[in-house]
Amino acid sequence: QVQVVESGGGLVQAGGSLRLSCKASGLTFDDYALGWFRQASGKEREGVSCINDNGEDTYYADSVKGRFTISRDNAKNTVFLQMSSLKPEDTAMYYCGVVLLDDYCPSFAQIRAEEDQVNRYLEAWGQGTLVNVSS
Repeated sequence: QVQVVESGGGLVQAGGSLRLSCKASGLTFDDYALGWFRQASGKEREGVSCINDNGEDTYYADSVKGRFTISRDNAKNTVFLQMSSLKPEDTAMYYCGVVLLDDYCPSFAQIRAEEDQVNRYLEAWGQGTLVNVSS
């Protein structure tokens, strides 16, 4: 059974930084792309970033490009999202997902859709970690 656990969220002032972590188990970690997506209150789910299985290719939503950096440590079954220059509009629940195929990564990073459509890209996902950016 695949398990995905996110951590690292919290309250931060605008302009600040946070680093999210996501550990996945129950799968051959380096066979899969990993992605981050988020959902703000009352809004659709939104792709944030995606990294392919070996970490060589990364993709970002236009809204976070240049501010967020995704990385992975395959030896530790962990993916990270370093978030800098945070804005109040980044406030959301952030989720980590195991992406079914590397080829899905570019689209996943740009997706903006309801939950069931986002889930079609994923093998598994976690319960989320809350990021709250105050102005």
